[in-house]
Amino acid sequence: MNLPKQHVRPLKTALRKSLAAILCLWFAAWQAYGAESSAAANEYQVKAVCLYNFTRFTDWPASSFAASNAPIVIGIVGEDPFGKMIDAVVNGEVVRGHPLTVKRLGANESLLGCHIIFFCHSEKKHFQELLKRIRGGSVLSVGEVTGFAEQGGMVNLIVADKTVKVEINQVAAEQAGLQISSKLLKLARIVLNNPDNSMEKP
Repeated sequence: MNLPKQHVRPLKTALRKSLAAILCLWFAAWQAYGAESSAAANEYQVKAVCLYNFTRFTDWPASSFAASNAPIVIGIVGEDPFGKMIDAVVNGEVVRGHPLTVKRLGANESLLGCHIIFFCHSEKKHFQELLKRIRGGSVLSVGEVTGFAEQGGMVNLIVADKTVKVEINQVAAEQAGLQISSKLLKLARIVLNNPDNSMEKP
């Protein structure tokens, strides 16, 4: 899935807006891109912008970076729905001195070299196993399936009423040493369960 060049500039401009505004851009994005893109493309345009904004609204421990200018790595695990779209969104972006980069990963590869991991819908049946593999690391886990946050994932992006909504498991994030901005928490549905207990359920 490639993002037309004429759409990269307005999308990059949208990055400068607050996350609240971006999450409200769903219908505007539908109108702007609908003539040339499918509904799925519109969905992943919004999700790509959300992933970028999570780098702005999340603080990682200093130990997560090899150097002060080391990149923030966004990992994509599974059948990539973004194509070149996510690359266009983060291209040239720097957050608190860290350039952004995207890495595609197979389910059997090491996941701990990333700061954010987006688990694609194709990994729906395996996400609990994948989450266990990043426990102990300061990795922001992001999913897109019902129950992801309740079962130990940190952030879930789900579509309801043609809008991408955010769910956050704050306990899971804090246990990984991550601090999520109150600005983002105010916009999300907060899941309060204990991720350790939920991940042990059959």
